[in-house]
Amino acid sequence: MAIITDKTPANTSTARGRLIQKRIREAIRSVLIHTSLIPIAFVFMLPFLWMLSTSLKTDQQLFTYPPEWIPNPFNWMNYPNTVTYITFFLYLRNTLIIAVSATFGALLSCSLVAYSLARIPWRGRNFLFILTVATLMLPFQVTLIPLFLVFKNIGWVGDFRPLIVPHFFGSALYIFLLRQFFMSIPMELSEAARIDGANEFRIYWSVILPLAKAALATVAIFEFIARWRDYLGPLIYLSNQKLYVLSLGLYEYSSQYGREWGLLMAASVLITLPIILLFFFLQKTFVQGIALTGIKG
Repeated sequence: MAIITDKTPANTSTARGRLIQKRIREAIRSVLIHTSLIPIAFVFMLPFLWMLSTSLKTDQQLFTYPPEWIPNPFNWMNYPNTVTYITFFLYLRNTLIIAVSATFGALLSCSLVAYSLARIPWRGRNFLFILTVATLMLPFQVTLIPLFLVFKNIGWVGDFRPLIVPHFFGSALYIFLLRQFFMSIPMELSEAARIDGANEFRIYWSVILPLAKAALATVAIFEFIARWRDYLGPLIYLSNQKLYVLSLGLYEYSSQYGREWGLLMAASVLITLPIILLFFFLQKTFVQGIALTGIKG
């Protein structure tokens, strides 16, 4: 017993020393990774920082050489002026109508299709899934003209419907992400719900969706950002200026007041800021949803 007692402190000291060395190595590795990533992140932030700086400059400060990164003084009036120069809030309302409606449609349709492909056994579902994913190889430009002709023939060109309704019929990327996440949920939960008398829709709504909040949030962020910054779609289908979205409004503003760079950059900052705030507050959910999808195939 005395021999074991003598060796125990030595073994404990050795294990503790290894743990300390491991933590030191991990700390050094973390410092090195962040040291290399911070300059890269700063390089990617330069365009936005320059846009923000330009939005706060007076006309005299815009073309000074060498360029001034920090305006002196700050011209805060560019922001209220850019809101009054264009019907900013009208364009904001139109953008929110399209973005929110399309996001809701994508969440509803893609989650239903993904649930069917992942949780309900039926003949041909794997073939249909492969066919659905294969549509990702078709670029938007290939289907642009046929879709426009379809919407023109049914009289939808000129309003929001061509920009909203197609998202109620699913998207291959979102179906793939949600299917992979649904397949990682144990089937025992669905079987227990069936024993309790729940039908498939009840299982989908009350069991699966509450467990898939991270994946659904990821799809919602992707879709909302895509519709918020969409320019080509509204340019093709919208002709009435009262129905313009922010991207079209900004283009219209630049064509009329192209020399007002301070106002133009202020409008660009106002359009970009909601996306930055959205990702900043939901980045944990976004990263979690990306990490959890694609686990099982």
